Amino acid sequence: MEHTSHRWPPPGSPEELAAFARLQDRLPEQFRRIFSDDRAPRTVVVIPSLSLDPDELKKIPGVMHYEERMLCLLMLLRLPRTRLVYVTSTEVSPAIIDYYLHLLPGVPSAHARARLNLFDCGDPSVRPLTAKILDQPDMVERIAQAIPDRAAAHLTCFASTPLERTLAVRLGIPVYASDPELAYLGSKTGGRRLLRQVGVPIPDGFEGLRDEHDLVTALVDMRGRNPALRRAVVKLNEGFSGEGNALFDYALAPETSSGLRQWVRRALPSILHFEATGESWERYRDKLATMGGIAEEFLEAPERRSPSVQCRINPLGEIELVSSHDQVLGGPNDQVFVGCRFPAEPWYLAEITDMARAVARAMASHDVLGRFGVDFVSVPAEGGWASYAIEVNLRKGGTTLPFLMLQFLTGGSYRADDGLYELPLGGHRYYYASDNVQESAYRGLTPTDLIDFMVYEGLHFDAATQQGVVFHLMGALPDVGKLGVVAIADRPEAAERAFDRVVETLDKAVGYQPGAGS
Repeated sequence: MEHTSHRWPPPGSPEELAAFARLQDRLPEQFRRIFSDDRAPRTVVVIPSLSLDPDELKKIPGVMHYEERMLCLLMLLRLPRTRLVYVTSTEVSPAIIDYYLHLLPGVPSAHARARLNLFDCGDPSVRPLTAKILDQPDMVERIAQAIPDRAAAHLTCFASTPLERTLAVRLGIPVYASDPELAYLGSKTGGRRLLRQVGVPIPDGFEGLRDEHDLVTALVDMRGRNPALRRAVVKLNEGFSGEGNALFDYALAPETSSGLRQWVRRALPSILHFEATGESWERYRDKLATMGGIAEEFLEAPERRSPSVQCRINPLGEIELVSSHDQVLGGPNDQVFVGCRFPAEPWYLAEITDMARAVARAMASHDVLGRFGVDFVSVPAEGGWASYAIEVNLRKGGTTLPFLMLQFLTGGSYRADDGLYELPLGGHRYYYASDNVQESAYRGLTPTDLIDFMVYEGLHFDAATQQGVVFHLMGALPDVGKLGVVAIADRPEAAERAFDRVVETLDKAVGYQPGAGS
């Protein structure tokens, strides 16, 4: 297989766009021929690049290790003739790879390892991994040489951007994800516009904000339409995991509309409360001018839930509702994703499922491909709950990977009608998951330490009972004291208790006492 740089069309050129379209046109036939046959030879190239705004990524502790979240796809090696190519910015600890391979059901780890190619760019900078790969032609060539048959190969990624499009063309394989030209549907502005077109309820607000003037106008007009409005949430279009959000408080606003605009303009630098630690109004204002954003009503309620529904559109255009969750939010104003409970509560499940299905049909009409999620806010209402759609995330997310791990480990299936996950031999499974288990006291612990603790405490996932705890983001543990946890059990309360025991075990191991002060 020959790949020479002079044959690659310039990024973003008409030639590259045409080449990408031809590759994507091959995907339906490949899907029909290979995806339904567990024994069919195939190669999956995993590029876990967080191809998002670098300034937004810097707000996330241990962000480079988020490339490890897609290591759950090593579970694809349970398919006996599947090859996997996994690329990262820096080398993943062999102990972490061993951990995942030993989780494989029914496949010797040595057999799986022979079908696994691990490559790293040797570059720890906070740049998208895909950009690092493209900057190293030798790396592109190594990946290409690891693909025995391009007609039976595809690329999977965290988010599809022009970088991934360029890489796909240079490798000569399609991407199981949407064309990057559709990325606007997953922005905060594009998502609100799509939700409005679909006709699902959304909070009052404005999208397409381009600068400080637009933001002031939106905040003034929202208050004018609803004088009782207490708070509004502002979101950057490309914000990630809630770190691009900020809350605006009207508590000190004038009681009449007279002077409201002047007050909002003066108040913004001091009253806009950011979710990201260390953020400033000046930086946030500049970022708003660069990427745009939205402002919408913050729905107030004594009991406020944040459910989500994950969807998938396959290469044949068929829609599947993959899972539902209740998101666990944290940060100064409960805007940052820190974890999730699976499945979503039944009180509002039917309503959000119907709305997600309507959104999925609209996404399919735009030729969206692959996974995406629809986020909601649910609040108590007369006779039950009222739910409002707030975001469409056109990428894999924090709820995607725990569910994939559950599927790979147990082989069960999700029932969209009642939200339950059924095992092949009967029974149900639930989980509580987080990728933000973090304490500075955990720094210095290694993945091997972590596994030792959990095996000793009997928390490690047991294939016989199909219950227990699995980990991800383990590479961030020694660096920033952070890891991800998925606690799987036969009852929701048992899953949450297993999660709590993990935290208690780690605290005990390092002598940390929560609430004891620094």
